Amino acid sequence: MAPRIVVLISGTGSNLQALIDATHNGTLPAEIPLVISNRSKVFGLERAAKAGIPTKVLALKPYTSAGKPRTEYDTDLAQLILAAKPDLVVLAGFMHILSPAFLDQFPNTPLINLHPALPGQFDGARAIERAFEAYQKGEIKHTGVMVHRVIALVDGGEPLLVREVEIKPEDDLAALQERIHSVEHILLVEGAKLVLEDLAKKNA
Repeated sequence: MAPRIVVLISGTGSNLQALIDATHNGTLPAEIPLVISNRSKVFGLERAAKAGIPTKVLALKPYTSAGKPRTEYDTDLAQLILAAKPDLVVLAGFMHILSPAFLDQFPNTPLINLHPALPGQFDGARAIERAFEAYQKGEIKHTGVMVHRVIALVDGGEPLLVREVEIKPEDDLAALQERIHSVEHILLVEGAKLVLEDLAKKNA
């Protein structure tokens, strides 16, 4: 039986598409039984539907509007994921900081995240924009992409794969974003494959 990957998204889902394509062409021997978004009407949900993958939307706002704590949202999100019996959970552009209330539900299930920066640089939001600004000030010569394990500290988990990305003198922000996204699509698939291979060895 193929390993099961649940994918969490918040936007256009281009990294989700890379995972879908990899499962279809055999690069990533796995299946995606569920895609969850914390935002409705994002293109990533359409990508999943087109591939025949079930989707769920669980937004934070109804919880905060009802005066419920974020931890309750995180617990419900975890239960939604666990119901799909995943071997791996991938955060692919999921814009929500996960609390220990979420992470504690996954003592044995690996969670990985993709972040468009090198370890220790530009953690959190707007990483590409911040790297571009730093390059223009002469503070850095290149940036990068990493796949890392998910912990409560934002973008602070153990890096599994890291790839440097060149910033060219003639780049504008859009050119750098495009170059980074093309690396992201490759690295996320490689990261998922690496974790699943490690799991298979442990379970052998």
